[in-house]
Amino acid sequence: MAPPYLPGTTVPYQESGDALAAIRPLIAATDGLTLGQLCAITGLEAPALQNWIKRGFVPHPVNRKYQVRHVARILLIAALRDCLQIDRIGRLLTAVNGDADREDDDIVSEDRLYGYLCRVADRIGQDPPPPDALDALVAEVTADYTPPKQGDAARLRAVLGVMAAAYTASMFKSEADRRFSQI
Repeated sequence: MAPPYLPGTTVPYQESGDALAAIRPLIAATDGLTLGQLCAITGLEAPALQNWIKRGFVPHPVNRKYQVRHVARILLIAALRDCLQIDRIGRLLTAVNGDADREDDDIVSEDRLYGYLCRVADRIGQDPPPPDALDALVAEVTADYTPPKQGDAARLRAVLGVMAAAYTASMFKSEADRRFSQI
């Protein structure tokens, strides 16, 4: 069973080859999302997003508009923030994409990385696997990845493995919160 929402969003999950398929048309039609639209999609408050930009975790918007790479990076952070500290998420993203404001140091685009996380989430569904199964799942999901240089595939899989574990942990956290609320 697929997750109810795209990771890091309030957008209902729809299986597609493109994780951002539900959002791309809006970005294209408006030449980028506004801060308000991004808040609606993520369920986050504007000060949180502005803080992520100020701290260098997200690239600066272009003419106050957020393009696909901005959105994907924000969704990655939003999907992981329940179980990882923002500084750790920033270090993970830096490990595969270097400086948030540059694209020439990326080993994978933000939207492709987000797509990989969504494919992991889809395969996990509502039934989290044991931790030792995550590496095989990550390897399967990234089988189509062609690294720019030697060692990049291992680095991508290591980062995505952390993301998969954090995503799985957030599912357990949500279940714990649900059970706590019944006490």
